[in-house]
Amino acid sequence: MTKYSVAVDIGASSGRLILGYLENGLLKLNEIHRFENNIVKKGDSYSWDAEKLFQEIKNGLKKCNELGIKPNSIGIDTWAVDFVLLDENDQPLTEAVSYRDPRTDGMMEQVFEKIMKERLYLETGIQFQKFNTIYQLYSIKQNSPEILDKAKSFLMIPDYFNYLLTGKKANEYTNATSTQLVNAFTKKWDHDLLDVLGINQEMFQEIKTPKTVLGSLKEELVSELGFDLQVILPATHDTGSAVIAVPEENETIYISSGTWSLIGVENYFPICVTKALDYNFTNEGGINYQYRFLKNIMGLWMIQEVKRNYNNEYSFAELVDMAREAKDFKAIVNVNDDRFLKPENMVQEIMNYCVETSQSIPGTPGEVAKCVYDSLAVSYQDAVKEIEEIFEKRFEKINVIGGGCQNEMLNQLVADVTKKEVYAGPVEATAIGNIVAQLMALDEIQDIKEARTIIKKSFEVKKYLPTAPITN
Repeated sequence: MTKYSVAVDIGASSGRLILGYLENGLLKLNEIHRFENNIVKKGDSYSWDAEKLFQEIKNGLKKCNELGIKPNSIGIDTWAVDFVLLDENDQPLTEAVSYRDPRTDGMMEQVFEKIMKERLYLETGIQFQKFNTIYQLYSIKQNSPEILDKAKSFLMIPDYFNYLLTGKKANEYTNATSTQLVNAFTKKWDHDLLDVLGINQEMFQEIKTPKTVLGSLKEELVSELGFDLQVILPATHDTGSAVIAVPEENETIYISSGTWSLIGVENYFPICVTKALDYNFTNEGGINYQYRFLKNIMGLWMIQEVKRNYNNEYSFAELVDMAREAKDFKAIVNVNDDRFLKPENMVQEIMNYCVETSQSIPGTPGEVAKCVYDSLAVSYQDAVKEIEEIFEKRFEKINVIGGGCQNEMLNQLVADVTKKEVYAGPVEATAIGNIVAQLMALDEIQDIKEARTIIKKSFEVKKYLPTAPITN
């Protein structure tokens, strides 16, 4: 009898429920529900509408019933670092504040006054980004300490939805590591760091790994939906799920390409050396306690904002076509500059950067898009060089996964600047990784090796070879 698993994959701009199952040795996917997700202003904070998102999860499950399918399991993944704090009555004390909220401005530097930067990296192995959970919590500690005093439960966004589904609380491993509060070696909450920062340690839950069966739905949800299912933890950090779906295991660098670009390799131990710190690489948790040694690059967020700044007059495909037409335009921006994190106007910020660095100033949508794509490719090239320097070896392949792998222009640029073979696909990497983790928990797939063999057979992967190098 076919076992069906539902992947709930929620990103920064949209979410969807995708039904997955095995048929004749191939993994089949069927999107059953899609919905928008946006940062909204709630009070003084830029937050996620957690109540709306949970309602959309239920709406998607109801569609399963309409299709006559009763899934066996569900797994939820989202972005990292953000969380909800619950009081003694399990009511939220805060909104689900977004990592793009400015509340963390200056907090990283204040934390460094209490904990040496080098010590923090040596213990957690996590790259320094001003929006990491540690700095969000420290901001609450500094500005609203009464909230932390009342907090009885710390749940990251997928943890919170899992709690609403089952009534059970747990912190999933891959997402927990993104907080910069989990010890990279013990894989547990780092109580010494929490103690130094004066953050309530009792609110953190037991860390559970991907493939853990959390439990069944609450009775009232079974009545509402018309069926029960198992809630299974995938890698709840969306990049953690996406990396599971990398078809090539050996000698490949991956780029998980979406709102963010995550570039790195899988490793069996954390690399917390000085050079990794200097280059700002992270050691985030992966399936089977593997480590995702990677770094965050701003990603397609920039082109999403460019599209919005032009009043959505052009599609992403049209922006690519216009970028191709602007082939003679040359300008490179540092995509990781904080100015691009949440600017008032991305197009203007790109132009300002070019003015300040005495480069050609993009004057058309095509030139702006060309600047973004070239800049992303150069940032990938730099990261590849750093990875190869740290590992003291050359990697021959790059596997681009996720929605961004559909951008053929960017794929070719990456092949050209890195002089490597680029493999693009699968597109639905995050949902695929989410589903295969569930199917492993259900004993439908034996292990990660079999999962990747199935993925390789089931989904198209395009190959790009380097041509003439791009000069800037």
